[in-house]
Amino acid sequence: MVLGVIAIVAIGGGVWAYRASNAPTPLDAFAACLNQKGATMYGTYWCPYCQKQKELFGRSFRRAKYVECAMPGNPRAAAPACRDAGVTSYPTWIFADGSRTTGVQELADLATKTGCTLPSTP
Repeated sequence: MVLGVIAIVAIGGGVWAYRASNAPTPLDAFAACLNQKGATMYGTYWCPYCQKQKELFGRSFRRAKYVECAMPGNPRAAAPACRDAGVTSYPTWIFADGSRTTGVQELADLATKTGCTLPSTP
């Protein structure tokens, strides 16, 4: 009986944690809009500026289009997609019109460039 109660509590807590971690955030629609408008961020897992850029989005970054440029087994070698796009520094944002920016971009600048609406912060 006690094990049954513990199992139910554990499962319920797991479901709650899953839902909480997947709950929509205010930036979800913004990140999805960037993706729809053809904005792509190229970066690497080892780049501190790429991590900073991702942190500006929080969990919502999962909705943005991202290309990992580090090659497995040789993280300093650029992936073919990055070489083909002419990416030489990280992060690089490439937009649908072919323009690009490098370095960490403020979300407001990405909104201006793409026409996506940046949610207001309280």
